[in-house]
Amino acid sequence: MEITPTIQAEIQTYLKREGLTMTKFGHTIDLNVGTVSSIVTGNRSISVHQLDSITAGMNLPPDYFYERYIEECIEESPLNWKKISPFLYRCIELGRLDCLQRVVIMLLDNPNYPPSLFEVAENVYKDGYNEAAAYLYKKVAESEKQQHSERLAVCQYRLFQINIGQDRAVNLQAAIEFAPFVDRLDEIEQLDALKDLANIHRSLNHWDTVYELAQEMGRRAKIQYKLNRDCDKQKKPSRPLFVYIAYADLLCAAVCHAQGDYVQGLKYIQAHADLSWVKERDPETQHWIGLFQGWGKINTCVNRLMTGDATVLPEYVEYMEGKDEIFAELLNIVEAANRYNIDIDHILKHFEPQIATYKEPMSADMYTQQVLPEEAARFWYKLAKYNLNKGRYPYGFKCLIDALEKSDKINNAQLSHTCAGLFDRFRACADPEILDQYEKLSQEVWEKNDQKDGFAFGND
Repeated sequence: MEITPTIQAEIQTYLKREGLTMTKFGHTIDLNVGTVSSIVTGNRSISVHQLDSITAGMNLPPDYFYERYIEECIEESPLNWKKISPFLYRCIELGRLDCLQRVVIMLLDNPNYPPSLFEVAENVYKDGYNEAAAYLYKKVAESEKQQHSERLAVCQYRLFQINIGQDRAVNLQAAIEFAPFVDRLDEIEQLDALKDLANIHRSLNHWDTVYELAQEMGRRAKIQYKLNRDCDKQKKPSRPLFVYIAYADLLCAAVCHAQGDYVQGLKYIQAHADLSWVKERDPETQHWIGLFQGWGKINTCVNRLMTGDATVLPEYVEYMEGKDEIFAELLNIVEAANRYNIDIDHILKHFEPQIATYKEPMSADMYTQQVLPEEAARFWYKLAKYNLNKGRYPYGFKCLIDALEKSDKINNAQLSHTCAGLFDRFRACADPEILDQYEKLSQEVWEKNDQKDGFAFGND
């Protein structure tokens, strides 16, 4: 078995091979000769910053010595957080999660370190190192003795946020696992947690759950708004407090829309549009008030449209002009067209460039991540239905295949089944190429779902 030389021995070998004095090497790597000499002779503990400088000076990969650093400088020495902490951050930056895990497991034997590891997790989560953050949150949560602690709840909240993706089954499981921890969060952070849970269930079309979460978020936000309008000295929510109250009404309006209760929905629309009770007058407040008033105006149009009032279409289209994201509005228009046999060819023609170049929006926001992709999938299905009913079969089938692909991507089994039903209805009108493309795609979808034992969620 080959014996691996120590860090000091390999540095000594390098200096001898290259004919470098410690003074010259020190100048090269910007370390004084005394430091280099102490490191090489083993009389000085080496920091990760110094190790990185030496490694770069030797033209080696930055993590070349990391495994030996753990063995020689961490495992064989008394635990020293000031030395270990920078090493953990460098492991995360360089993607050496194996080294991170090795040190973390050792630290967790000491009950003093989980709070420090939690702080590291929070910092790297903010910087986008989700895989490392998830590992740290999981380990801190496992080590937490107080099952009702806020730190445990925050770990579960972050794991929920990290685990959310495009797979509806995964998202539902993440929401179920996190829900019991909401009440253990700080009262301010509870508002964001309820908002995020509501948006997940909204993307799953779990409307009764959305309504319950929205009502609870609104109730808690009203309490906080009355108790503490000035959050400067405490933890701040991601949005002004009044926004959660208004957003609760907006969510309830969406529930009523989905359930066809347009009379009650109009009351919630009016509630989130009328924010005259808000006392703040700063620019951020005015920005949010403007957004909710705009949403109130357009949601009123949607409310009328869904009752069959096509006279609101010009106003609706005018609102859509210049917007980057119009698929939620197009979905409403196509849905109304299918329901009430309204001709919307001129509207589809007008927005043809945006439809043809559609790309799923990228954002860390839970609504953008979850709700918009689901709405886009349903839009292509509704558009397929509209065109197939008009006898425009090539384009209609193209839209239907797009809908099937997108519903499979987000694991919406119910919508995939609905797409299959629409295809079967018009199968006789499909040319051989479309039939072959559809059969190949539906086989892929079937095999994927069969491997998951046919899980299906939602009431789409």
